[in-house]
Amino acid sequence: MKNFKFDIDYVREQFPAMAKTVNGFSAAFLDGPGGTQVPKRVLSGIEDYLYMKNANAGGSFVTSRQSDGMVEDARRVFADFLGCHEDEVVFGENTSTINFKLAFGFLRGLEAGDEILITDIDHEGNRSPYRTLEDFGIVVKSVKINTDTITLDFDDFCEKLSNKTKIVAVNWAANSCGTITDVKKVIEKAHEYGAVTVVDAVHYAPHKPIDVKEIGTDVLLCSSYKFFGPHLGIMYIKKGTGEKITSARVMAYDNELTPFKFETGTLAMELIQGACEAVHFIADIGKRHLSYFEDEVKALRGRRKEIVTGMLAIDAYEEELAQVLRQGLSEIKGLKIYGPGEGHPRTSTVSFNIEGFHMQKLAEYMGDRGIFVWDGDYYAIQTIRNVLNLVETGGLLRIGLAPYNIMEDIHRAIKVVKDFVSVV
Repeated sequence: MKNFKFDIDYVREQFPAMAKTVNGFSAAFLDGPGGTQVPKRVLSGIEDYLYMKNANAGGSFVTSRQSDGMVEDARRVFADFLGCHEDEVVFGENTSTINFKLAFGFLRGLEAGDEILITDIDHEGNRSPYRTLEDFGIVVKSVKINTDTITLDFDDFCEKLSNKTKIVAVNWAANSCGTITDVKKVIEKAHEYGAVTVVDAVHYAPHKPIDVKEIGTDVLLCSSYKFFGPHLGIMYIKKGTGEKITSARVMAYDNELTPFKFETGTLAMELIQGACEAVHFIADIGKRHLSYFEDEVKALRGRRKEIVTGMLAIDAYEEELAQVLRQGLSEIKGLKIYGPGEGHPRTSTVSFNIEGFHMQKLAEYMGDRGIFVWDGDYYAIQTIRNVLNLVETGGLLRIGLAPYNIMEDIHRAIKVVKDFVSVV
């Protein structure tokens, strides 16, 4: 990648929200990990479905056939996004809900005393579904984190893994602070013991390209509203894995086909069409930046090539901003950035607190000046509340980047944090 230049003007033009102001300040949307803004084409896709194709599935009339065809095409689009076969793509309400349904599907094949491994670095959306199974005699163990670097303790994982382990649930990137875990290494180890692996890629998917076959996982989940789409959950489930699970669904024992066996009731088809447009938007970014990444994507073809290129361009652009952000924040007295050191894989999310200050107060101060950030625990409850014990300080202040952010947003955020420390 030489002389990389991201087409930021084109990207920002796609997002009407970029025109928003707060108290006379231009809005800086640094709240991406909680959900990104959406480009115009996503709303247009949803409108098109509701105006022109709105119908239930399986009918003999034109709008129903169009709806069915749209969902079939959506599976192909997300197969290209994830690097899998279209029959391995499942749609649902959101990642947490899909994960709960998956967990109760697993339960039908488990016995009391069987073990599940979750981790202290995960969002509760990838912990609570499996913790719930403790009510049925399943033993749930949680893998520790290294508190200095907020990284998964692989030695502890290996110690807790056993022949009793049936499921391993782990995130790819931590929404608390952006730490990226070597999930391929975790998956390979889990498979040595015959465990099924469930990867939460909700925070990873907006920032890096995904290849489920390369990491070898059995299941992977993500949410389109984290990468420019509407609120919709997407699950990859390996065909052989899906066929072995007796899913929890309306027709309790009609478990013949994957992916349909994991989809309960009528799908939110307008949201599926909107989510497809979000992926097309990423592919469009890829088309505009292909010349910078020809070596990285030379083995790929078609839409998959464009999607991966788009994600590589987004990642490269966000990292430029994140480096400036981390450097600027690190110069503020009393401020501590949580996460791995420079050089360790991470997303562009930066989380911190400041000695002597409550993070909700800082978030409010920034919000009044048009800088949108998150504070608290973001449902990474085990990490922030129980392991790091940051309740009294209001958890962490989280700044998350998206490809519509600009360097001015970063400089403004750093300045406002400095102002807060000096005047409060």
